[in-house]
Amino acid sequence: MDEARAVIERLNRIEALDREGAPAVTLLAELRELVREAEAWVQVEHEPDRAVDAVERCKAALERQILTV
Repeated sequence: MDEARAVIERLNRIEALDREGAPAVTLLAELRELVREAEAWVQVEHEPDRAVDAVERCKAALERQILTV
């Protein structure tokens, strides 16, 4: 699944950027892309409940990040 792989790769990139101390604006841009990619994953997922849960967690992470900026 390309969509699931994109989500995993984006999560790894976000974690690496966070460890490197990337600016908040960079992390926010990555988190927004993560939500977009997770939504694309939901569209093709054969287990939509699992994918929908992942999208909700991504959106919650984005909201938490926005609040801390």
